[in-house]
Amino acid sequence: MARPPADSITAVTNEPDSMTVLVYSDDVDTRERVKLAVGRRPARDLPLVEWLEVATEPAVIAAMDAGGVDVAVLDGEATPAGGMGIARQLKDEIYRCPPVLVLTGRVQDNWLAAWSRADAAVPHPLDPIVLAEAVADLMRRRRAELPTA
Repeated sequence: MARPPADSITAVTNEPDSMTVLVYSDDVDTRERVKLAVGRRPARDLPLVEWLEVATEPAVIAAMDAGGVDVAVLDGEATPAGGMGIARQLKDEIYRCPPVLVLTGRVQDNWLAAWSRADAAVPHPLDPIVLAEAVADLMRRRRAELPTA
């Protein structure tokens, strides 16, 4: 599996008790808004978040293929590859795919999020509380799926 270009991925340091959340958007401001909304720990019962930022579709695929991603947040409005199409591809191709949240253009696009097989959807403009709760729910779901050490 090819590594994504270094300029398309930015990761935060590894924490001993953390979960990795991938955030994909071609817009750096959207990625930053997601990170600010969710923060380092979206809920007290969850570990710290280790952010993995990606700006291109090939970087999303490579990161997901490499494993270690616990939750993916994909921008449905990204170009040239939208997060909904990528979500559907991930759900079709990755065995036990981690939970995926798509950011939709508006509430009326939730039917597209359902088509994409996303586990959750949050519309633009992003409500920080709604987004943090959705990511926290998906982190809890993923934690329950993972084998205990």
